[in-house]
Amino acid sequence: MAGANSFVHPQDLPETDLLLASDYAAQTVTGGTAAVYHLDNPAHPRARPLAEEVARVVRARAANSGWIDGMKQYGFRGAAEIAATLDHMASFAHLAGAVPPHLFDLYHGATLGDPETDRFPQDANPEAHRGMQARFTAYFSIVLVHGDPGVFAMAAAVFEAVEAGPRGWRDLNIDVLPGITAMLAAAARVGAPLGHDSCAINLSDNLKPWALIDRRLRLAAEADFAMAFYNPRSNARPEGFARVLEVLNDACRDARPVIFARAVTTPQEAIRIMPLPDARPEMADMRTMILVGTSATRVIARNGAPFVYTPRSAPQ
Repeated sequence: MAGANSFVHPQDLPETDLLLASDYAAQTVTGGTAAVYHLDNPAHPRARPLAEEVARVVRARAANSGWIDGMKQYGFRGAAEIAATLDHMASFAHLAGAVPPHLFDLYHGATLGDPETDRFPQDANPEAHRGMQARFTAYFSIVLVHGDPGVFAMAAAVFEAVEAGPRGWRDLNIDVLPGITAMLAAAARVGAPLGHDSCAINLSDNLKPWALIDRRLRLAAEADFAMAFYNPRSNARPEGFARVLEVLNDACRDARPVIFARAVTTPQEAIRIMPLPDARPEMADMRTMILVGTSATRVIARNGAPFVYTPRSAPQ
């Protein structure tokens, strides 16, 4: 399934929609970056991209006061349907990235954000009401990132906001859940290039001056660290990585291996290994993780892709 270009989900019953059945949400696990389309009417099907169809259903049915008022006539079951719609929205958001934040804001405003509607599930189906509260609370307070949130990602940004924000923010419960950061995923693809002392450097000069990046690069090379580079090159700063290579060639003066690991763990993954003097700026973009070995890093040639590793010991 991960290799498919697209998936099409036909709607079986004309009286239902994409957000009224949990089995619909389960079918968006595409395993890759495939486009997902929905056929909305069995008699006269019309294909729409998944995100477009979800937005259409939220506006036309889920957040429509007429539908909500109709559900109020069914008591317990009506409250359950309102809650189930939110669950299915969350499934599509998590599994397929098909529900933008403003649709959750819209649905919250039409349900728990409306005092009269908020009272309905509290009275008719307290469990459904508690579930909706938990779902909205989790959605409004979660920050999703790729890799590890604490490594050049959003965890630090959250804590910067907490420190600078209102005093009450410091009483919030914030859990940072660890992940596999890009340099570890890239290293695992080729062997163990970070097997000895190593460092990670963000090459973007958006939040720090180039002079500081230059100094850290030279010190890391002088100390003979293995190096992992995040955010090496973008359209806004195409010249930055060229300067990095100039610094490394000047400081290292050897042919230590450099690994360009692009889009690791995705169907677009591509790995290139070469000596430092052969590395070129255009080999990197914002989806590329770059690993630079130490003077002792070894490349084991074999049939297929070579192994790259850095010995655990250092010369005396």
